[in-house]
Amino acid sequence: MDQQQFDFVVIGGGIFGCYAASYLAKKGAKIALLEKESRLFRKASLVNQARLHSGYHYPRSLATAALSDEHKERFTSEHRQFVHSSFEKYYAIDRFGSFTDPLQFERFCARIHIPFQRVDAHPLFNFNRLEALYLTEEHSFDPVLLSRYYSEMVDNEPLITVFLDVQLNRALPDGDKWHIEFSQSTSLPSSHLHLVTPTVINATYAATNAVNAMFGVDRLALTHELSEIAFVVSREFGDRGLTVMDGPFGSIMPYGLSGLLSLSSVAYTHHKISYEDLPQFDCQIAEDPSCRPNAPGICTDCSRRPVSNAAKMLAQMRQYFSESVQFEHLFSYYTIKSKLKSSYIDDGRPTEISMLRQSPRFYCLFSGKINSIYEVEKIV
Repeated sequence: MDQQQFDFVVIGGGIFGCYAASYLAKKGAKIALLEKESRLFRKASLVNQARLHSGYHYPRSLATAALSDEHKERFTSEHRQFVHSSFEKYYAIDRFGSFTDPLQFERFCARIHIPFQRVDAHPLFNFNRLEALYLTEEHSFDPVLLSRYYSEMVDNEPLITVFLDVQLNRALPDGDKWHIEFSQSTSLPSSHLHLVTPTVINATYAATNAVNAMFGVDRLALTHELSEIAFVVSREFGDRGLTVMDGPFGSIMPYGLSGLLSLSSVAYTHHKISYEDLPQFDCQIAEDPSCRPNAPGICTDCSRRPVSNAAKMLAQMRQYFSESVQFEHLFSYYTIKSKLKSSYIDDGRPTEISMLRQSPRFYCLFSGKINSIYEVEKIV
């Protein structure tokens, strides 16, 4: 088997893997970027609400809120052509069941220095159900345009070699080098590849623990949710956004520059949950090797994906709008969203970047917040 030498092997072709690869290539490193699917950006990097977090979402986790806001200006500046920043974005507190009251939210915003303006009347909203409404400053990024940008970037960078349709077979340490063997589903069964590198970066998100286990390093304490993002339009609400927090509520906001609104709900977005180390769901079957606990597939393309909860999400969110506002559901995307088990304490979403082995080096990069891509620069 021919050996190919690389300075870094990055596993995972979403936004975090692509950014890590491009960042390291700019430093002069030779990179191999490995992706299980036939294209980059097919899973969580595409299937999300496209919120460029400013911190408002996490009034019970100052650390997550501060980290969200820390990189917002840089991300916006470097990706300005993919960022929608000209819409009205509102945050609201439900009269019933919120973990945060208006005074707490206002103190929270003031403490981390993010702008808010209380709105006492607005023709689009139902104040019989809303205890407080705030006009805020939060933007949306366009995942489709972003995926094209990063895909072209890594394809056109001569120091990055992209391997698609990858199935990892074995990873062995040998002194200060990793020996990684894998096959590609588009290749002949007898065609295998062997990479040698001193450093591996795991940026696979839902497959984080499967890759960690293959390399013999510690797993993260994760949960996994099979989730739905619904896409709707509204002539009356237009290009605005509303997030009702902090509790079992929902959010609706522009999906980048697409003209669509993304819709999610704490109660209805997540169809199934797995508390195992690997994302294990009853819709996975032995006859379909394209989606396994150790190698999750693309849920949107799966015939066994859940029946849409979009009608329930819309029914929940309509309570916060005046009767004149109507929404139409067009379609939904599905994916597996993973998070640290510790997030249940304060609803935080910390970015976890750890060196789990020193020789040869192995980094695990885990985050669900897109403007945290720069965290990789701090330790790698």
